[in-house]
Amino acid sequence: MRLKFTRYFLVTRQRPDRAWIELAWIEAVVAHPIETQIQNDGRIRKWGFVHEVGKYLRVILLEDGETVHNVFFDRNFEGNKP
Repeated sequence: MRLKFTRYFLVTRQRPDRAWIELAWIEAVVAHPIETQIQNDGRIRKWGFVHEVGKYLRVILLEDGETVHNVFFDRNFEGNKP
């Protein structure tokens, strides 16, 4: 799958707290999420555990399921670590 990115993502990715999030981690969460939810606005939330940093990564996709809108480590996600 070839991911696309919103302008918002491209701008926020330059922030120091987001710049180190690797594209490979984003791709892995999109391809193999441990949980998926559809928001009321149609956007798709996906979570995955990034073993390298010991945290859950949340990826927000647009309705097309291919365009990344936002990505961040979610401190409030209460999933089971794989």
